[in-house]
Amino acid sequence: MSDPGTEEQASRRAAFSLQWQMLAGFLIGLTAGLIAYAVTPGAPWIDAVTRYLTGPIGQVFLRLLFMLVIPLLVSALIVGIAEMGEMRSLRRVGLRTLLYTLIVSGIAVVISLALVNLLQPGSGVDPAQARALLADAGQGAQAILDRGADTPTGMQALIAIVPDNVIAAMADNDILAVMVFALFFGIGLVLVQTKETKLLLDAMEGLFAVTMRLISIVIRLAPIAIACFMFNLAAQFGWDLLLRLSAYVGVVLLALAIQMFGIYSLLIGLLARRSPLRFFAAVQEASVMAFATASSNATLPTAIRVAEENLHLPRRIARFVLTIGATANQNGTAMFEGITVLFLAQFFHVDLSLGQQLMVMLVCILGGVGTAGVPAGSLPVVAMILAMVGIPPEGIGLVLGVDRLLDMCRTALNVTGDLVAATVISAREEISAAPSPPAPTR
Repeated sequence: MSDPGTEEQASRRAAFSLQWQMLAGFLIGLTAGLIAYAVTPGAPWIDAVTRYLTGPIGQVFLRLLFMLVIPLLVSALIVGIAEMGEMRSLRRVGLRTLLYTLIVSGIAVVISLALVNLLQPGSGVDPAQARALLADAGQGAQAILDRGADTPTGMQALIAIVPDNVIAAMADNDILAVMVFALFFGIGLVLVQTKETKLLLDAMEGLFAVTMRLISIVIRLAPIAIACFMFNLAAQFGWDLLLRLSAYVGVVLLALAIQMFGIYSLLIGLLARRSPLRFFAAVQEASVMAFATASSNATLPTAIRVAEENLHLPRRIARFVLTIGATANQNGTAMFEGITVLFLAQFFHVDLSLGQQLMVMLVCILGGVGTAGVPAGSLPVVAMILAMVGIPPEGIGLVLGVDRLLDMCRTALNVTGDLVAATVISAREEISAAPSPPAPTR
């Protein structure tokens, strides 16, 4: 019989090795792309390589992950809810998750609001360069505007959360609607505890185990896919675009860094009573995966495994919080959307009052909840907000070129934030579950 301790050590070594492989893939792809851009910028062979080789490899990798995300999300959420055992426990964890998400997202948008108004990134963009960027990205911007026009808003968006056909919701990759179904199904398993429902729960646990195993096989391709992603990014844009939008990119990265290393460190240290350095070391595999794929959904299996194996969180809380958080707890997305809208307002000289700016930030928080956890999923939301406050929506073309890099950074923040939430809520649950000290004797 194999020793469980030995198996755990082997698993950790494998994860550590994969981590370094992903880092190597990142550096190789970035270096090769920058060299290609510097030597032959805009050459036909670069377009051919990205279109027929590196692009398809990256897309196949993402599609393999997305293929498995729906069954993973459904099984993880159903099992996580069912393992709560009682409605009181589920209600307590659910309310804490909701309260945590609202408070931390509020902190994130306040940071964004302060930095944009203090540093004024929209005032430093050269108008001639901006016109050129807008012209180059005209087609892409129009595609995003068309996508945004098809997205339900207001009351229709609220109604659309509840699926009338869960199979259709899965087919359309409507993650929020699928989560609502899984939530109700899990509650049903808590309320109806019979021999038959126990078999159903066992089947869901089996589905989760099979999906995680298949994903672990797909993840082995991650270093190659990451190299392809970075080559595409660097070979097509180089450093020129970053330099031209340096003020905007700098403000976004600064806001994300403050949230990541400032706010999250405080939450981990004060509320979870853990070392922030050890926490960040434990979650770096999930953060790297999120950065590389720019997708919270694609990183969900890695985040669940990191939470259970590295952070040693209770699986019922880890699965519940992380599956919910992959769609609902997106601090990085809310920050990016808010900064982008205010940046474009400054560029187009649209004077937004403090009240309008706060409204924008509120919409960004709500928009972050329903934003698809896929690459560039937040851009249609940004276009909608621009139109709402009287900023030309086509202005989104100004930031399209740098969006891929910023998408990678904000996704890393989103996924790390989900793990912070799971850690904090687990710590609060342990305190709640701890037996009360005996009353002092007189």
